[in-house]
This record gives sequence, structure tokens and C-alpha cells, in this order.
Amino acid sequence: MGRSTTVLYAAAGGGGAGGLTPILMIALLFGVMYFMMIRPQQKRRREAEQMQSALAPGDEVVTIGGLYGTVTGVDDDTVLLEVAPGVQTRYARPAIARVVNQAERPETTEPVTEDAEPVKE
Repeated sequence: MGRSTTVLYAAAGGGGAGGLTPILMIALLFGVMYFMMIRPQQKRRREAEQMQSALAPGDEVVTIGGLYGTVTGVDDDTVLLEVAPGVQTRYARPAIARVVNQAERPETTEPVTEDAEPVKE
């Protein structure tokens, strides 16, 4: 009886690695959650903020409520939309869901310095 009791205790103890496995599983679960949920959500938020900061008059947009309009004015935290001829409404920038058509913007050209030679054709 003494020998079988020792074997049971040895099997139940199992060594120090058994206590580390649950901690590794929890850490793995948090890692998977970060890469599957948190990181993509942060990326979408950054893209939305970038789109909302690039709004300019003439852009056709859709609000989060589904209202289509054309941007007529932009303030620090509000956007003025024309939803029908002569009807303008004011929205918070985060209320703009997406840009349907971007207005034509002039391309930025590099400034010409005095040292530059003219291009000859």
C-alpha cells in the first residue's frame, strides 16, 4: 500500500510545467484577441479620422444616417452639407461615414527655385 500511494502522489504532482500551461493559454488567447479584434478596429478608426480630416468643399459624402450631400463648408469640428438645392445642414465631422466622390483638387507642384534651369524641349 505504501508503494501505490507514492505513485499516486507522483502522478498528481506532475512537475512544475503543469502550472505554466494555463497561463500560456490565457496569454495566447489575449494575443489572438488583439490581432483579430483590437488591431483591425484601430486601423479602421485611423482611416475614418484621416478621411474626415481630408474633407473639402465639393466632396459628395454619406452620413452615418444614410443622408447624401455635398460639402459646402468645413470647420474645425463641423461640416456644412448641401442636401438639396438651397438646403444646408450642419453635421459633426464624425457623422460623415464615407466620401462618395471627391472634388477635383489642384495637384501640388514643386516650387521652382531660382537655381533651377528651365526645361528645354
